Amino acid sequence: MRLDQLARDLASSELIGDPGTEISNLAFDNRKVAPGALFFCVRGLSSDGHDFAPEAIGAGAVALVAERRLELDVPQLIVDDSRAAMAPVAARFNGNPTGELKVAGITGTNGKTTTAFLLRDILEYAGIPSGLMGTVKQVVGGEEEEVVRTTPEAIDLQASFRRMADAGDEACVMEVSSHAMVMHRADAIDFDVAVFTNLTQDHLDFHSDMEDYFQAKRLLFAAGPGAAVVNVDDEYGRRLATEFDCLTYSAAGAAADFAAVDVGFDAAGASFTVQSEHGDLPVRTGLPGSFNVANALAALAGAIALGVDPVEAVGGLSGAGRVPGRFEPIDEGQDFAVLVDYAHTPDSVENVLRAARGLTTGRVISIVGAGGDRDRAKRPLMGKAGAELSDLTVITSDNPRSEEPAAIIEDVLAGIEDRGSVVVEEDRDAAIGLAIEEARPGDTVVIAGKGHEQGQEFENGRKIPFDDREVARRHLRELAGKTA
Repeated sequence: MRLDQLARDLASSELIGDPGTEISNLAFDNRKVAPGALFFCVRGLSSDGHDFAPEAIGAGAVALVAERRLELDVPQLIVDDSRAAMAPVAARFNGNPTGELKVAGITGTNGKTTTAFLLRDILEYAGIPSGLMGTVKQVVGGEEEEVVRTTPEAIDLQASFRRMADAGDEACVMEVSSHAMVMHRADAIDFDVAVFTNLTQDHLDFHSDMEDYFQAKRLLFAAGPGAAVVNVDDEYGRRLATEFDCLTYSAAGAAADFAAVDVGFDAAGASFTVQSEHGDLPVRTGLPGSFNVANALAALAGAIALGVDPVEAVGGLSGAGRVPGRFEPIDEGQDFAVLVDYAHTPDSVENVLRAARGLTTGRVISIVGAGGDRDRAKRPLMGKAGAELSDLTVITSDNPRSEEPAAIIEDVLAGIEDRGSVVVEEDRDAAIGLAIEEARPGDTVVIAGKGHEQGQEFENGRKIPFDDREVARRHLRELAGKTA
């Protein structure tokens, strides 16, 4: 595609050099440049893509998108923000694929992944082949792919949409992070529905405060999706509902377009009735916990907004599978429960422990940690939630990254007034083993923080294999061997 054609959707730009230059691929990482590339000179926190433009040209880039003119002998598109230019250029380069797909964008602090999985399951049940983009995995044309971040950079994102459409997908369900909105990754996407789950403290290492965090989420709705679905049990959801034309949902019995009543839980999941303009819809899901009732409502409302018949949507919801690392049971034949969950915010730790309490005849034993190089203010709040809602809390390491694990643990402990039922074990493997050794018949062990993740991150990007689920299984098998 010609360079001047790719520039058509840019609000303001200056084209220096041959407008007819043919572009065969796009890149923002000089290490991934291929011959014929248009290279985006993107400024980052620690490096500036303009400095790597000569290397990109040496690797075959034939034109640049830059924020200032560079003394290099290739055509250049001069823009105000190279990162912001990526989405509209990538969308045009790939033939605006989201115009061919029904796209659902799900944002919020907690529940994005579960809601996305549930919504995709409903769409597939309704005969709508659907792609998936999110924290756990990406699915394109029915094939699973690994992911690096919740919402990929715009160049990769638009290319994936193109592959979905070409592979026969008719829809895509995607998680949309606040980072993605602020950093323009999700620009130039034709969203058919936007879903808001909730907003609780997280990412305050990136956002200046909760209002800044909310404004980032709000961008998805301000962009004008075809429909909007919001949780009015959440104060920020209620704000969105006053600002935009929204379908609303409530798991707490509040007045809403989709309201859950007669909610009941058991070890196999949850049952409830959804009151809506479509009549009373009886729902049974395999996901326990009131937070999962909210996630189910979000998925149901999102599917109906996309045109799925309500009764068919309920059928898809009832048959939806569990989400990896989300309240996932680990069963090796033991006489107590073990649950692995991604809970890594104060609110999600509280939600998962309350749900565990409702399913437990014995004690709740929790394993809680906090990630390094992330929002420090939430650490004591996570410790407080763990200690107050558990009979025994094991404070341990999560992904320490560049920080000292012991220092992170001290931050977590700062929120705990009574440490009489708190144990500290810095080694996460040993902490899981300790909790399992302590468990008795009827107890529930909740391993919070990492969920589906299959590695533990340390300094300088070092990562070791680590899966809470597999570690728990090993300790359970070892315990069974000792008992035998």
